[in-house]
Parts: sequence; structure tokens; C-alpha cells
Amino acid sequence: MADHYEVLGVAKDASPEEIKKAYRRLARELHPDVNSAPDAEDKFKNVTHAYDVLSDPEQRRRYDMGGDENPFGGAGGFGGFGDIFEQFFGAGGGGGRAAQPRSRRERGQDALVRITLDLGDVVFGVHRDIEVDTAVLCETCQGSCCAPGTSPVTCDVCGGSGHVQRQVRSLLGPVVTTAPCGSCQGYGTVIPNPCPTCQGQGRVRSRRTVGLDIPAGVETGLRLQLPGSGEVGQAGGPNGDLYVEVQVAPHPVFSRDGDDLLATLEVSMTDAILGTTTSIDGLDGPVDLEIRAGVQGGDVLTIKDRGVTPLRGSRRGDLRVGVHVVTPTKLDAKERQLVEDFAKRRKAPGPQLAQFQQGLFSKLRDRFRTH
Repeated sequence: MADHYEVLGVAKDASPEEIKKAYRRLARELHPDVNSAPDAEDKFKNVTHAYDVLSDPEQRRRYDMGGDENPFGGAGGFGGFGDIFEQFFGAGGGGGRAAQPRSRRERGQDALVRITLDLGDVVFGVHRDIEVDTAVLCETCQGSCCAPGTSPVTCDVCGGSGHVQRQVRSLLGPVVTTAPCGSCQGYGTVIPNPCPTCQGQGRVRSRRTVGLDIPAGVETGLRLQLPGSGEVGQAGGPNGDLYVEVQVAPHPVFSRDGDDLLATLEVSMTDAILGTTTSIDGLDGPVDLEIRAGVQGGDVLTIKDRGVTPLRGSRRGDLRVGVHVVTPTKLDAKERQLVEDFAKRRKAPGPQLAQFQQGLFSKLRDRFRTH
């Protein structure tokens, strides 16, 4: 077999670009569609095989060291039964379907952004404008990848098929296989004048604003999907999707339990004894709350329909308030005298052992769960 460098007409130290340039020149001259000479087809196959070997760094290294290049078209040898079957019985080996050129247009990748919401946003829902940095359609070429006024041209090596045939040696003798065209990378066309804005990609990176209506009832970790709002594909291909992951910031007063809101209300000893009415600030404004006389620490007071609107539903949850009775720690002489008089009047029994009671917050937690 002739020396591959001689076949391509390049020096042994030729650069990859020089090898590619020589191959394209010879392929245009010898392609059977444009050259009717009897030996043109064989020369074309030899040129293609020489290029396949010298354009692969590993195969070229082994060839320069005096070894045989890999007859199966890769540095890794046998790639498994499927690879061998494709080489022997693919489109070039008879019986297979005709190879088609690749499309430059590809679907874009999905994008993910994270946003932080306040608890109030979760209760009522909110509209947010989200800044995303993704690939967008190139305004100069509108996805054609070509400079204005130009267009792709048919590859003169493969004739627009995106593939070329080559003959390789195998254990079964010479085998003709089909491989992607090295000149057009399998697209069937080449772009002689790429768009100067996107460098022939049909897209550029840009920051843009996406509006999103976030429904009530979302929670930390939930992902909202916006179909078609992700990266635009290569050569103006369809957009991927945009996913927005929600993080809910802690609230200084309220916490969430499903669709309910939880809070603790500190009540003075006298209000707990006598009862009172107070106004508390909910997430959607003040709400009146009646504290009955004799309320106990750990009791839970429920305010209907002042919780979270569920993600799928319309009825809001409740606001549940756990009572914490605050006992004064410092009394003046008159206050102490009043308490002592009250104690004498009540004649309550002295301290005595009873069943163990949980701490306030554990007690409130259990009561919240049972209400």
C-alpha cells in the first residue's frame, strides 16, 4: 500500500490543517461524481483512507512508528459487536439504509435558576421577573450561521450526502464502509462565510428577563417548568425548557405546617386569668383574637382561613396560635401584696408531684399536630 503522506502529497511533518487542506483538494478532483477516469474511484478511496489515518492523532502516531493503523476506524480497536456489525453491514456494506446528512439545528439545553421567596409570597402567590443568562438567537444571521447575504453551499467532497465511502482491511478482507464526511463534518453543506457575530453558531449568550407567575402554596425544593424558555439550540434550533427552583426564606414569626401557619402568642398572667381580646398581625393584615379567661399555657387558638392557599385548591389553611403564659419575675411591694392576698383568698393547695409534663415547645408541637 502506498505511503499515506505520498497519497495526500504532504510532508511527514505536515500540520493537521495542511493534511485537511490536501485531502479536500484531492477529494474534489477524484470524487466519482466529478471525475469519470477509470481509476478515479480507487484513488478517491485511497485518499480518503489516508486522510482517515493521518487525521486521527493516535492512528497517525502508530503509523509513523511503523505499525498498522486500526482497520476498524478508531484507536480503540474492536468497540464491541455493534461497532463491528456497523462496519461490516452498515450503509456502505449493502442492505443498510442510505446515510442522511446531519442537521445543524439542534434542540437547546434546559436551564435552571433558583429564586428565594418570602412566606407572604407563598401564601398568596406572586409575579416575578427573573434574569437569566442563556444562549439566544443571533440577531445578525437569525440562526442561519452565515454572514448576511450568504448561505451554506453543498459540500463538494460528499456531494451533500454528509458521508463518504471508504475501503478498509478486515479479517474478512476488504470492506467498504460509510463514514461522516471529514470536510463538512457530516452536515452535507459547508459555510464559507460564517456569521461574524456568532462565529457560525447561530446563537449568542445574552441576559434576558422572563416573567413568571408563581402560584400560592409552593414550597422549598419545588421546581416550576417554563417550556421553551431555556437555551436556544444551535443554528436556531428549538429552545430547551427553563426550570425555576423555589427556596422559601424563614419568617421571624410564622412557620408553615402544610397549609397551616403556626405562631406563638405570649400572654400575661393577668390576661390568662381574666381573659381578653387582642389584635395580632397576620400576613394579610390584622386579625382579632379572643383569649378566654383561664387559658392555659400550651393551649392552641385557631383562626380559620388565615393560613396558606394550597397549590392545588382554593380553601386556605388556618392560623394556629400556641399560648405561652408569661409569669412576671420582678414585683414591687404592692404587686407582691396583691398576689399574696389573692393566694390566701384562693386557698390553693401547695406544690405537689404530678405526672411529668413536656416542655412548652414540645407540648405546643404535639398540640399543633392534633388540632
